Amino acid sequence: MRLLVLSLLFQPLSLLAAIPDPVVGEHGMVASRSMIASQVGVDIMKQGGNAIDAAVAVGFALAVTYPSAGNLGGGGFMVVRLEDGKVVTLDFRETAPAAASRDMYLDEHGDVIKGQSTKTRKASGVPGTVDGLLRVLEKHGTLSRQQVLAPAIKLAREGFVLNRDLAGQFKNQLRFMKDYPASMKSFSKNGEPYQAGDLWKQPDLAKTLERISKKGSDGFYKGETAKLLVSEMKRGLGLISKKDLAKYESKWRDPIKGTYRGYDIWGMAPPSSGGVLVVQMLNMLEPHDVRAMGWGSAALIHLMIEAERRAYADRAEHLGDLDFVEVPLAKLTDKEYAQERMGDYSADKASDSEKIGAGSWPLESRETTHYSVVDGKGNAVACTTTLNWGYGNKIVVEGAGFLLNNEMDDFSVKANVPNTYGLLGRVANEIQPGKRMLSSMSPTIVSRDDELVLVTGSPGGSTIITTVLQVVVNTIDHEMDINDAVGLPRFHHQWKPNRIIFEPFAYSPDTRKLLEQRGHVDLMKSRWRLGDANSILVKDGELRGMSDPRNAGGAAGY
Repeated sequence: MRLLVLSLLFQPLSLLAAIPDPVVGEHGMVASRSMIASQVGVDIMKQGGNAIDAAVAVGFALAVTYPSAGNLGGGGFMVVRLEDGKVVTLDFRETAPAAASRDMYLDEHGDVIKGQSTKTRKASGVPGTVDGLLRVLEKHGTLSRQQVLAPAIKLAREGFVLNRDLAGQFKNQLRFMKDYPASMKSFSKNGEPYQAGDLWKQPDLAKTLERISKKGSDGFYKGETAKLLVSEMKRGLGLISKKDLAKYESKWRDPIKGTYRGYDIWGMAPPSSGGVLVVQMLNMLEPHDVRAMGWGSAALIHLMIEAERRAYADRAEHLGDLDFVEVPLAKLTDKEYAQERMGDYSADKASDSEKIGAGSWPLESRETTHYSVVDGKGNAVACTTTLNWGYGNKIVVEGAGFLLNNEMDDFSVKANVPNTYGLLGRVANEIQPGKRMLSSMSPTIVSRDDELVLVTGSPGGSTIITTVLQVVVNTIDHEMDINDAVGLPRFHHQWKPNRIIFEPFAYSPDTRKLLEQRGHVDLMKSRWRLGDANSILVKDGELRGMSDPRNAGGAAGY
């Protein structure tokens, strides 16, 4: 496989040599953005816990060890495959406060007030992470709340040694946190940057985690923690009330299910857009001989871009919170509909995004984080969580030690005005009290003949969905091992703006010329790596874990 990929890339051997081998185990595997958190999950499984217990422990550990996206103050989605093959999905996305309104970020002229949906307390939705993790633990875990929270509490109270990655992140964030004393207290040493090798303790966060351990959801959504969070809101513009917190509930939703070349594809329903779009794009690719086109070829990149163009157009028009809008899920995931959308596809010419609208018929942050967990019995968890931007709105709740999200920006602040990630939205994703904002998070599980094959997902804002698509295609069509499926370069297109973003070495100069000849004229090298697809492949009885080599992190197994 490596020789095949090399021949397609026309790139130096050193590129592939940089991709490490996967971690191999038989009884349990975790891949996440934090090696410390991954080891926490493995330790939980060694103590007799299943993949769900481990995933909850990893989630709380990431709130300590990866604060830019691991969180108590944000939300996310979880796709869970149980050992009997049943798949369940949990939506713990944030909700708009009761005081929110459709035009809350517009001035008297109807123009967007810059920064209010991203850089203020008013940018925060009601957090869902704590309720979501505890709810899945209660229903499908085997260990107690105290057992799975203990490692995170210890890490927060006793501290851990900062690596170069985290110390550098903290230093870069301080200029955005200078007006918030609690943030400076948490992420600096009396105003001076932390250095790699320093011991980082979080005593306020430890107390918050201890309250959750003792009282469950009430330890966060009521009592002292809720009081501290509401007090933070009152320091300026914030809308979250005690009533908002007390009313929050995560929701079990029916999974999105598709098929692709005999494999079952399991994803998350709206307000995640990932499950729908991954299935829709795979449906568009299925009639084509993707493997014969070859990884990195102009023909395949062109085909995938055209599928992405049409799917993202549908996202802007049709997707929103299922509890507030009627989303045509069956139509969007139907194979015949996918071929209708590709009816004007040309293998030799790029479509015009201005002429590609949403389909019709009669009637986040790059600083999200994803982790994957599998145990030896076949239980599996794909979990993606976020604060939206890295470190959310940069505001730590004074006395509680956790960051606030700025997820309200994921709503359509104004119709056809792009959000931070350039994504457009309309009425289906407009702001309403209690509504969950649309997300690109795409936790995904792949199975075949009732056997687990792949657990994947990614951060990356609007690039999450195309990252997951490429990992799935690499695994199924190109038959790559998980290290190549995750580690090889990626590209992204999202309808508007009409631009291809690509990583270094994503294709050769010759391939670029062929794409330009097809009409793809705006090709831009990405300023950041696309995605962080911490994934697990089950192959020949082995669990093969891969922490995406684009970032610091780790896979752990036994």
